[in-house]
Amino acid sequence: MSESKTKDRTKQLVFAYQLDAPPEKVWRALSIPAFRERWLPAEVEALSSVPGEEVRYRLRDEEPPFLESVVTFQLAPNEGGTELRIIHSLTDARLSQPPVPANSNQPLMLRAA
Repeated sequence: MSESKTKDRTKQLVFAYQLDAPPEKVWRALSIPAFRERWLPAEVEALSSVPGEEVRYRLRDEEPPFLESVVTFQLAPNEGGTELRIIHSLTDARLSQPPVPANSNQPLMLRAA
């Protein structure tokens, strides 16, 4: 596995749930804004959607540091219900560059008198 793929995976959280509800009901909860606002209180922007299978949203935290992320909801029918996979990827550009140390990270040099 390449180093870039490994770094991308470290910024993702993946959750899988087995729900008793049929896929159509879960899809409505994910795709209809009035239903979604009840359980997802955040600034949401739809990025892409495959009806009944997958929807991707861009989220922005309402509190500092106001990080941005992409959340993908994937649905698949299972025995009598729905498998829901949630993939949360941190995409904020501020996190792509390592922080610059305040001490410039240089070895200490003393002056000779």
